[in-house]
Amino acid sequence: MNDTSTVFPTEPVWEGGEGTHRIPFLAYTSEAIYRRELERFFYKAHWCYVGLEAEVPNVGDFKRTVVGERSVILTRGAEGDIHVVENVCAHRGMRFCRERHGNRKEFVCPYHQWSYTLKGDLQGVPFRRGVKQDGQVHGGMPADFKTTDHHLTQLKVARRGGVVFASFDADVEPFEDFLGPTVLGYFDRLFNGRKLKILGYNRQRIPGNWKLMQENIKDPYHPGLLHTWFVTFGLWRADNKSQLRMDERHRHAAMISTRGSAGQAAQVTQVSSFKAEMKLHDPSFIDIVPEAWWGGPTAVMTTIFPSVILQQQVNSVSTRHIQPNGHGSFDFVWTHFGFEDDTEEMTNRRLTQANLFGPAGFVSADDGEVIEFSQQAFESKPFHRAVAELGGREVEDTEHMVTETLIRGMYRYWRSVMEA
Repeated sequence: MNDTSTVFPTEPVWEGGEGTHRIPFLAYTSEAIYRRELERFFYKAHWCYVGLEAEVPNVGDFKRTVVGERSVILTRGAEGDIHVVENVCAHRGMRFCRERHGNRKEFVCPYHQWSYTLKGDLQGVPFRRGVKQDGQVHGGMPADFKTTDHHLTQLKVARRGGVVFASFDADVEPFEDFLGPTVLGYFDRLFNGRKLKILGYNRQRIPGNWKLMQENIKDPYHPGLLHTWFVTFGLWRADNKSQLRMDERHRHAAMISTRGSAGQAAQVTQVSSFKAEMKLHDPSFIDIVPEAWWGGPTAVMTTIFPSVILQQQVNSVSTRHIQPNGHGSFDFVWTHFGFEDDTEEMTNRRLTQANLFGPAGFVSADDGEVIEFSQQAFESKPFHRAVAELGGREVEDTEHMVTETLIRGMYRYWRSVMEA
């Protein structure tokens, strides 16, 4: 009798040879591929976002976060310097820090009370010299035991404009080279040296592959179709004046749009998400005040691969941290901020407009849902592929949003690293 069972591939099969316009579902569903991604993108050769300096303003302040799946701690040391250490005790490997934020003079592992400085140096080992009993010393560490050999894993740190990135790879390229001049320009546009002020957080767990969120913010095709808010109130429309820009390796990108620069509204009346009759009871949600640092665009969404999205949507600004946990799930952490010199009115405006985003945001709730539904389909059909051919099959910067070029670019980079 013939065996008719389906044999699934264990590595992605890309239609079109070297192209990235047909994305294999296996790239989202394979646990083995996901583990390779962690090693190659999160733990080697890349800078990953860990937080804002404003989250640890005082000596002793700390924030627990992650790089990939590894728990790390951002700290403000005794001299006011910034450190990032792995949340793994050098003794028996316990994750010793459980609080999300706090202030400490030192870190002490509760298991055996090994203690560390805020920059991760081992400073205390109970019973290191043993215990004296009946005139004799029993136990203790070997004579050649040195505390300097047993510090916490200390990550390499990059700071720019009040933002902190870290890497487990001591040989990672300089942060400015990692971003490249084009994306660095958009980074510096938002983080231009003004002191930041934390306004609040949102957290959600999305049951989808982590790359889908990078894709989502590299995809200008969907905002004017999926998001009723964006198209109805003109915050992000396909016919707005816009640009798409990438670094030279196509891993990072910026989507730039200017509200009110579109053509006639008739161009969107055939879009099902356009709701001409929709009105706001509270118009302050789109009470937009131009800011000097904008330089024209009313929205710039910058994706820094693999870990973070930098959002400026009108007066709302935030970082969005991608924290993978398994091939089909990631935590998404929003840090909403403003600037210390903001007026009270501007702070309130930023907080009000933040309601468009986050897990229950008028806009962003849509994204979490479509990512979940996409992952469900991928899991049911891992031998299939997605199509990313809007705007052609090439990878290039554009002056319009009717393209999936940024997604194709990201997977060109992904293939260069994953298939090396």
